[in-house]
Amino acid sequence: MKYFLHLGYDGGNYHGWQQQPDVSSVQEVVEQTLARIFKTTVTAYGCGRTDAGVHASQYFLHIELEESFDFDLKFRLNKNLPSAIVIFDVLEVEAHQHARYDAISRTYDYFIHLNQDPILTRYSSYYPLKNLDMEAMKKAAAILPLHNDFKAVCKRPNLYKHTRCTVTEAKLYVNMEQERLRFTISASRFLHGMIRICVNFILKIGQGKMSLEAFDEMLATQSLTPVKHQAFPQGLYLSRVIYPYLDLKPQVGICELLKKGLEEE
Repeated sequence: MKYFLHLGYDGGNYHGWQQQPDVSSVQEVVEQTLARIFKTTVTAYGCGRTDAGVHASQYFLHIELEESFDFDLKFRLNKNLPSAIVIFDVLEVEAHQHARYDAISRTYDYFIHLNQDPILTRYSSYYPLKNLDMEAMKKAAAILPLHNDFKAVCKRPNLYKHTRCTVTEAKLYVNMEQERLRFTISASRFLHGMIRICVNFILKIGQGKMSLEAFDEMLATQSLTPVKHQAFPQGLYLSRVIYPYLDLKPQVGICELLKKGLEEE
């Protein structure tokens, strides 16, 4: 029997999704909880990796069990998991369906606040920057779907057979009254560090430290820079995952609340 678990998590206290030695990960905590419930080892296959400190307002994993169960798994998981990890749905799926390989689109949202705030700090990235060129930053975001190879904004391109991605949307929303920004990007796949590196370049363009032409040329020529700086992790959310057979709306949580005022104009 195979099941998809639809969940969300606050990644602030975890070293990303994937289990790693000597650090706490979301995968490790979920697998430990499943093992206590089923009294056997259960592997959680995630829909993708998230870095340390990165959140997921929508995430999917799948598990395989030898037999079905006759209890409320969602209730038991939420009772035993830490409050930073919440299961929204438990869905029985076909044996061939896979949480990672079947996903056809993933969307990430990155939130920035320009005015220091004690609450936002955990869920949005604070950048004390003034006089940003917002129009140039919007144009920089709009450049991304025009390219199909993102080697120049990949932290470790050697990990991949190729660095091509189909970016279907990339936009920057600005609310100067709230002094907040939201960068959103959807693609068929993402490379290691790709989104936070893109955000860093967009901020450089906003500060006048890089031109739009240089950014476009860097992507077009797949230029490799010796050091790729990444934007802070806490502003980043995996916010939507779509399958050919499954498209669930995200839960109303912190990510959806942060979008208020940073939506379609």
